[in-house]
Amino acid sequence: MHRFRVTHHERIGSTNDEARRLAAEGAPHGTVIHADEQIAGRGRLTHTWYSPPGNLYLSVLLRTGLPATRCSELSFLTALAVADTVEALLPRRIRAMLKWPNDVLVSGGKIAGILLEQVEDATIIGIGLNILQAPANLSYKATTIAAQGGIASVDGARDILLDRLARHLDLWTDQGFGPIREQWLARTYPIGAAIHANAGGRTITGDFAGLDVDGALLLDTGGERRRIVAGEVSAA
Repeated sequence: MHRFRVTHHERIGSTNDEARRLAAEGAPHGTVIHADEQIAGRGRLTHTWYSPPGNLYLSVLLRTGLPATRCSELSFLTALAVADTVEALLPRRIRAMLKWPNDVLVSGGKIAGILLEQVEDATIIGIGLNILQAPANLSYKATTIAAQGGIASVDGARDILLDRLARHLDLWTDQGFGPIREQWLARTYPIGAAIHANAGGRTITGDFAGLDVDGALLLDTGGERRRIVAGEVSAA
């Protein structure tokens, strides 16, 4: 089973930046940077990530030995691990939903952020999980473990997350992307659901047709199947 070695910081610029620095210095597979607070947290597409104390911020450094093209699969694997963690911390009836490419939603609100970065042969997975606080003034709805009736300490959430991440990594290492893809599809929009995909500045509306074997989004639009490799999606 995958093993992690956690380094803890009270305050840091960005856990991903620290992981990048350590990766360049040759830090081993399984190195984890955990911070109570980030003063320069980053999200996808150059967004900042609001990072006050009380939430979970960590970055995991992996050296999978696989080509970088395969490492994009880790985005789906990580989203599954985060969803498992969220459900372990929330009342039993509440489920986490996944939205392509790597959003984790609860009751329609985003509860976590995932950022993958490649540094030569190392993949860095940054995870932010809203436990006590969510940012305000967003263009989308956000929520927290506490707001959904869950109780969690940051360290407790971290330990559950690393356990779930290790399990999914073991499955991925042993059996490839197939089982991860199936589990991910079971937590997202149903096949045939009408969705909008914003790709390259254009919005494409169609019916969700699942994931390609490499994780690309498949969208049926007027008799044509479109394959989308980067972008954002929302319910139509």
